Amino acid sequence: MNLTCIAVDDEPLALGLVCAFIEKTPFLQLAGRYSSAVEALEGLLSGPPVNVIFLDIQMPDLTGLELARVLERSNRGAHMTRIVFTTAFDQFALDGFRVDALDYLLKPFNYEEFLRAASKARHFFDLVQRPEPTPAVQILSAPSEVFDDYLFLKVEYQLVRIAYNDILYIEGLKDYVKVYRQSEPDKPLLSLTSLKALEEKLPASQFMRVHRSFIVSLQRISAFTRNSVQIGSVVIPVSDQYKDVFSQFISRWL
Repeated sequence: MNLTCIAVDDEPLALGLVCAFIEKTPFLQLAGRYSSAVEALEGLLSGPPVNVIFLDIQMPDLTGLELARVLERSNRGAHMTRIVFTTAFDQFALDGFRVDALDYLLKPFNYEEFLRAASKARHFFDLVQRPEPTPAVQILSAPSEVFDDYLFLKVEYQLVRIAYNDILYIEGLKDYVKVYRQSEPDKPLLSLTSLKALEEKLPASQFMRVHRSFIVSLQRISAFTRNSVQIGSVVIPVSDQYKDVFSQFISRWL
C-alpha cells in the first residue's frame, strides 16, 4: 500500500531533503510540506488525514512534540496517523516515543536511515490493515498464548516464544507493543496488541506496570528511585498513577 505523508521542518534545507526522500520512496506519497508546526496543524485539521508525519521537534511558536500532543487530543486521534520525529538533538528521543512516535531520526540522516523508518511505517500499516482471519484460523493467530515460564506473542505472521526471564521491559504505543529482550536488546519485537492486554497475561510476581507506556521486569531492575527505574542504561519513569504500588514494592529496601 502507498502511505500518504507530510513533512514539517522550519529549516528549508532539512525540509527539502525529507521531501526529496519521500518522493524517492515508491510506497510514500507526499501530501504536503510545511515550514512550521502551526501551518501543519491547520493543514491537518482542515484537510484529509495522512498516514505518516515526518516532524521536526525544535520549531518556534509550536514545537513538534506540542503538535503531536495536540493531534492526540483532537479528533484526528481516531485516525491512524503515525509520527516519525526528526531532530538534531538526541535528548528528545525518549520524549518523542512518549507521545507515541513510530520512529526517531537523528539529523543528519541519510536515505538508508530514512528508508528504514519509512519501512517500519509501512510494516505497521500492513499489520493494521490485514483482513480479519476466519474462525478456523483465529486460534493460530491469537495475539499471545501464555505458559508457566514463557508466552507466545504474535509477531508479524508467526507466534514467537518469549521466555519471561528474557524480557527487559515492554513499551506500549497505543495500537501495538515493543518487547525488549536481554538476548537481543537492540531488536525489540513488535506485536499488534495493547499493553493492557499483555499486562493481564504476564505473572504479577515478575512484572509491574510503572507507567501508562511501560511494563518492567522486576528481576531486570538494576537501580531505582521513587520516580524511575533503571534497566541497564535505560531509565523508565514511574508515573503518579502507579507510584503507590511501586512504592510498596521498593519499601522493603528503603
